[in-house]
Amino acid sequence: MILYSYNVENITSQLLAARAATQAIQHIPAEKRAQVLIQLADVLEQHVPEILDANQTDLDAMDKEDPKYDRLLLTAERIDGLCSSLREIAILEDPTGKLLSSKRLENGLLVEKKTVALGVVAVIYESRPNVSIDVAALCIRSGNVCLLRGGSDAWHTNTVLVKLIRKVLADMSVDPAVVQLLPTARKFVTELLEATKYVDIIIPRGSQSLIDFVRNHAKVPVIETGAGVCHTYVESTADLDKAAAIVANAKISRPSVCNALDTVLVDREIANTFLPKLVDAFSKAEVEVFADNTAYEVLKNERYPFLKHAEESDFGREFLDLKCSIKVLDNTEEALDHIALYSSRHSECIISNDAEKIERFMNSVDAAAVYANASTRFTDGGEFGLGAEIGISTQKLHARGPFALEKLVTEKWFVTGDGQIR
Repeated sequence: MILYSYNVENITSQLLAARAATQAIQHIPAEKRAQVLIQLADVLEQHVPEILDANQTDLDAMDKEDPKYDRLLLTAERIDGLCSSLREIAILEDPTGKLLSSKRLENGLLVEKKTVALGVVAVIYESRPNVSIDVAALCIRSGNVCLLRGGSDAWHTNTVLVKLIRKVLADMSVDPAVVQLLPTARKFVTELLEATKYVDIIIPRGSQSLIDFVRNHAKVPVIETGAGVCHTYVESTADLDKAAAIVANAKISRPSVCNALDTVLVDREIANTFLPKLVDAFSKAEVEVFADNTAYEVLKNERYPFLKHAEESDFGREFLDLKCSIKVLDNTEEALDHIALYSSRHSECIISNDAEKIERFMNSVDAAAVYANASTRFTDGGEFGLGAEIGISTQKLHARGPFALEKLVTEKWFVTGDGQIR
């Protein structure tokens, strides 16, 4: 069983193996595919020390101050979460083989439309070894083959994880080529992006620069899982204590992920009352605040220690760190205009007790997920009851929001006749 090679001239052999494996995985009963995931969860639990050792090797090569450090980090608790996710995906409904429509034509033809697996799904991602498990699990469960191209900074962790996945596949008499880890050398990325004969779809998951590169150079169809520039708008009728708790959670709970808050928008009418309520939680977490002139003066009077004047570039910026920008606005219309200009169309939130303004905000904002009075940190496949996700799609074709099991399918027409000709 060849997992990958450090010294290869191209990845053609892996692409060929992936294409061939589509026939194998699509003919495996859904029950067995689910059982593979349950077995994988058991195996991961048995190999926690090995996984953590490999992860520590990767972590040792990264600066702890790097915002990607938390994304790279695996802990026993996070591995336990991955195992729970595997078991949750295993019991989800199989998305393939669903009958979407059926009709008998006047000429006697039976025309049916059903869901089928996409085929070969390639994912290019950075620094997050959990993605290796999430993607493999979703693809196996939905009858797809996956090609994993992780970042070099997670190489040792991904190597161990994919080795365990492939061992489970082999032990259960499933072609291990269903899940493959591609080498990280940049020269192979172009080959992957142009592999229209072998790869059905490519999904970039990572920084905006990675997403832009894949979109601009791929010949294979691309589904973007976009960067998250997430706003929380605190409207004048909001419960300010509740608003402060939501904002603190959205920024502090895990700042390195795409659903974390980046910009707080505050109605001018409540700025002097609301902003001081952020000081305690933000100070304890050492959140660096880039404030416009009004917010700066309020927080300066509160002697907030991690305060800077905002530049234009601080709005529309995905911080991925304990940093955020704050802007004070006159009304909801200004908030909507600001979000329309700077949003990445990921997740946007309004905190308000005005039902009409909530409805206006949620219907007007163009984003994959819109929230009223709740943290944007919930934009996640697991939190939405989808088991896991490949990423959060910010585009509108095929999938939007958590790109999970239900969207790893396409449609196929089945036409049955009895000698009809045209």
